[in-house]
Amino acid sequence: MFQFRPSYLKDGHEYMSIWPMKPALYSLFPECRIIAATKFGIQVMPPIAVLMVALQLNYLGVTHLPQALAIGIFFFSLPVQGLFWLGHRANQPLPPHILLLYKEVYNKMQEQGCALENTPSKPSFKTLAKLLNSAFKQLDKAFTKQLF
Repeated sequence: MFQFRPSYLKDGHEYMSIWPMKPALYSLFPECRIIAATKFGIQVMPPIAVLMVALQLNYLGVTHLPQALAIGIFFFSLPVQGLFWLGHRANQPLPPHILLLYKEVYNKMQEQGCALENTPSKPSFKTLAKLLNSAFKQLDKAFTKQLF
């Protein structure tokens, strides 16, 4: 069951900054596409929302203020929805098939002598993001190409 938590927006923003935006991950995880769309939406949607409200009020008049505000709020909410989805996803435990990938990357990094944090009993997507980020930073390109 889904429960709303106010920390989802903060977690989503943090998760967005941690997740490695590498081409090898685009086909494996939806995070890359959601993060790209959310970053684009954060830059573009506020001006579009203001423009849409101004245009509607200009052409239709003040009598259509509720509809204009509803459309403005909709455009403002699009990047917030992306952050909310990312925050929810960051706190979810890894499913079994992704948990295997997590353990494989973790073991390969240990073999290479990388400094790693202890693995939690139930790693989350945020833990996976931190591990992948450190894997792409610490390991050479040929080695990460073998993993992905």
